[in-house]
Amino acid sequence: MSAHLQPIAELTHRAKNALVNELGAVDTMRFLNQFRAGNGDYTKDRIDLFKKDTVKSLVADIKRREKANVFVIWYSIGV
Repeated sequence: MSAHLQPIAELTHRAKNALVNELGAVDTMRFLNQFRAGNGDYTKDRIDLFKKDTVKSLVADIKRREKANVFVIWYSIGV
């Protein structure tokens, strides 16, 4: 089985046309704007953000937040 690979420019053009046909121009632009390149140095920022944490402390924090969210959901729906 072989696949025909289109040039990326053609693929991009066809994909944008498909989105515009399905979503309309405004929602296509809203959708595509999610994928803009950011700025900054994510690796440095991540290191700075988590430098005081360990895997154990991060897992504990996740579990604490999950319990808090469950409580909020139960409280909001009257459980």
